[in-house]
Amino acid sequence: MASQDNPDGTARADGLGAGALAPDVAGGLSADPAFGLEPALAAEDVNAWFGSHHVLKNVNMSAKPRSVTALIGPSGSGKSTLIRCFNRMHEEIRGARLTGKVMFGGGDMYAPSIDPVEVRRRIGMVFQRPTPFPTMSVIENTVAGLRLGSRMGKGEMQARGEEALRRAGLWDEVKDRLGHPGGGLSGGQQQRLCIARAIAVQPEILLMDEPASALDPGSTARIEELIEKIKTEYTVIIVTHNMQQATRVADDTVFMLDGEIVEAGSTEKIFNEPSDKRTSDYVSGRFG
Repeated sequence: MASQDNPDGTARADGLGAGALAPDVAGGLSADPAFGLEPALAAEDVNAWFGSHHVLKNVNMSAKPRSVTALIGPSGSGKSTLIRCFNRMHEEIRGARLTGKVMFGGGDMYAPSIDPVEVRRRIGMVFQRPTPFPTMSVIENTVAGLRLGSRMGKGEMQARGEEALRRAGLWDEVKDRLGHPGGGLSGGQQQRLCIARAIAVQPEILLMDEPASALDPGSTARIEELIEKIKTEYTVIIVTHNMQQATRVADDTVFMLDGEIVEAGSTEKIFNEPSDKRTSDYVSGRFG
C-alpha cells in the first residue's frame, strides 16, 4: 500500500471534511492559466516512487473538462505511472509511495478521508490490453461495475448496460450475443466492451493507457472515433506512443521525459511550435 505524506515524512492532515469527494468535479479547483478553464483534474508537485526508484519528479499538469489530453514520451518516462496515480491504482503496488496532491472534485483525492473505491468509480480506467472477465457474458461484463455496492434493479441495470454498449459503438455488433462469453469477441470488440464497462458506472473522467496499441488499424480507427464521441460527456486522458494518434484525438498534449513534464499545451502547439528542443526532437522522431 502506498503512503501519502509530506516530503518531510509527516502525516498529511488535510481532507475533504465529509469523507467523500465533493459532487462538483471541478469545484474548488483553481483556473489553469495555460487554458483559462478550471481543470477537471490537476496534479500538483506529484512525486512517485517504487521502492527507492523515483519515477515521477515534481509533476504539475491539468486536464480540461470534456476534452482529450494525451500523455506522450518514450518508454520509461513515467506516463503509465502518472495515469495510475490519477485513480489511486499506484498505491496498490507493494512499495509504492506518492507525495503531492491530485486535485479532483473540490479537493485532494489522496487526503486521508477519501475512499479510493469511490475515486475509482468516478475515474475509470481502460488498459492497454482488453481485459473482459472470461467467465462472464457480454452483458455481465458491461454491468460488472454496477454490481459492486449497487442496489439497482435488474431492469435498470440491463438498461444501463445496453446504453453503455451503444455509447461504446458496440451494440449493433453484439445485441444478438449478449449472453455469449465476452472473451469470444474479437480484440477490438473486447476493448470496446471494456470501455463500455468503464462508462456504464458513469464516471466523470476516463483514463486510457494505450488502448489501441494491441489492435489492428481498423479497430484502432474505431477506438479513436469512440474517443472523439465520448469526450463530449467525459474528460479523457490517454497515454499513447503513437504520435499520429495524439494529433488525431487529443486537444492538449503533455510531453514527459525521465519522470518529468518537459512541455504541455495544445496539441497543435506541441507538434507544430514546441518551445523546448527536446519536445521538437521527440515529436519529429529524432529519438524515442
